[in-house]
Amino acid sequence: MIGGLIKDRFKAWTQGKDELAARIAIFENIRDIPYALIPELRDPDKGPVGILKLNKGSCVPKHYLLGALFGEMGITVKYASYLFDWDDKRIKYPPALRELTKEMPLTAHLACKAYINKRWALVDATWDPALKKYGFPVNEEWDGFSDCKNAVIPIEEIVHETLDERLRYSQERRASYTEKEKEAYVKFSAQFNDWLARSSFGG
Repeated sequence: MIGGLIKDRFKAWTQGKDELAARIAIFENIRDIPYALIPELRDPDKGPVGILKLNKGSCVPKHYLLGALFGEMGITVKYASYLFDWDDKRIKYPPALRELTKEMPLTAHLACKAYINKRWALVDATWDPALKKYGFPVNEEWDGFSDCKNAVIPIEEIVHETLDERLRYSQERRASYTEKEKEAYVKFSAQFNDWLARSSFGG
């Protein structure tokens, strides 16, 4: 059961809408939260509330929140991890940031698989619309039942049967990073967030 701020947002986003419109509204409102890498929001207990309070966050809290709200609608959700390389040639990174992507470890992107109309649909609310100009594959229009575009170019897909499975997988991935990779991730995250923040103000 959801409560507090999450319940308030669920009501605000879905009140007066039929099931399809409510599903799309939840997706669009979460997608439109500005993207940022905030490690403390990886916690599934703190992430959904935290991303609403901060109005920014990454794929992890976005999809924990989406999973909670879809669950409130009676939609079964599984979490899916996708290994990917941050050095994505589609993205128009500044030169210095592009160089940092080459030092990054493979990272586990998180999205949802939602059971809708008797099939599992990929629901990916990662990139907010402001990022389209930089080449990020924004899901601009979701019809409420088809597969979304994956936010990343997946190297491997792992569909987790439970939230605990996803948490164990994520912890194991981070534990496998070398010290150099951990340092690169911290440096990249800070500069990536700074770039996105400046870009949102026309910088």
